[in-house]
Amino acid sequence: MLEAVLVDDESKALESLSWELSNLSDEVKVIATFTDAHEALRYLETNSPDCLFLDIEMPIMDGFQFIKNLKNKSFPVVITTAYNQYALKALKNEAIDYLLKPIDSDDLNETILKIKKFNDKNYTAERLEQILINFNSKSLQKKITINTDGKLLFLESEEILYVESDGNYSTLYLESGQKLVLTKKLKEVNQLLPSESFFRIHNSFIVNLGKIKEFLKTDGYVVLSAGQKIPVSRQKKSDFLDLL
Repeated sequence: MLEAVLVDDESKALESLSWELSNLSDEVKVIATFTDAHEALRYLETNSPDCLFLDIEMPIMDGFQFIKNLKNKSFPVVITTAYNQYALKALKNEAIDYLLKPIDSDDLNETILKIKKFNDKNYTAERLEQILINFNSKSLQKKITINTDGKLLFLESEEILYVESDGNYSTLYLESGQKLVLTKKLKEVNQLLPSESFFRIHNSFIVNLGKIKEFLKTDGYVVLSAGQKIPVSRQKKSDFLDLL
């Protein structure tokens, strides 16, 4: 059974949609309704329904602003409105479907099918991802799992030369010459890498200890096997020397 949340500034519209959905009692259960958009956003910060039915024409915050402010976007959003000129914009704003008020029962049934297909697809993808991660964590030679560009990469430690920070992003430099940009801070990437093989020698750099060819103590640099020169910060120098 799908658990649904409804958001509409008109209480009568909420009652009407709730009644329509109740006729699909074997399909949908309404778990919460809101006439206040801000209250709905707070609820959705800690609750994740199977779908959200959202009105467009609301005071203070319209439906499109609501979607932009929605932190949790793991569930499908269905736009409901009395104005058909919003159809294209609704679909461009990450909505899975668009329902015109008064809502037709056949249209609602089609929307429910779309929600089911969307959730089934996402569930399968998430389950497969978790299976792959669990398998990798139990393998004898544990690989490093990197999530980037909508795919999982399983890398050997030897493949990574170093990692460089760029604010909220980090770039992995591989021995093959490939670069992988991650939407993670360097601190988060550091937690993914095995501490026995990698060391954060600078606020902006993590290096593979096995790839260090030289350490220029006077200049405060390490030279990697592929020729890259990476700075060693004064704060990290003592700990780095202890490792060597």
